[in-house]
Amino acid sequence: MPEIKKVAEMKSVSVNVFGDTYHLKTDDPEGLDQIVQMVNFHMQSVSKSSRIFSGTRIAVMAALKIAEDYMQLKKDYDELLTLLNENK
Repeated sequence: MPEIKKVAEMKSVSVNVFGDTYHLKTDDPEGLDQIVQMVNFHMQSVSKSSRIFSGTRIAVMAALKIAEDYMQLKKDYDELLTLLNENK
């Protein structure tokens, strides 16, 4: 008989991102909290290191930095997989 996986229960949570409150649903509140902390960190870094005052522009610059970090991690991961496959 096939195993039936339990669908994770969605929970309503409120998060604060750069001074604004957002009401979201998630099945992983702890994971969402880590994401919110990372986004806040990058938005605060952008706001402290530039003369940008628009929240939207700060968010876009933070998103670009997060995307850049992701792309670097993906590149590193792909290179690691290639090395592992070469050594088989």
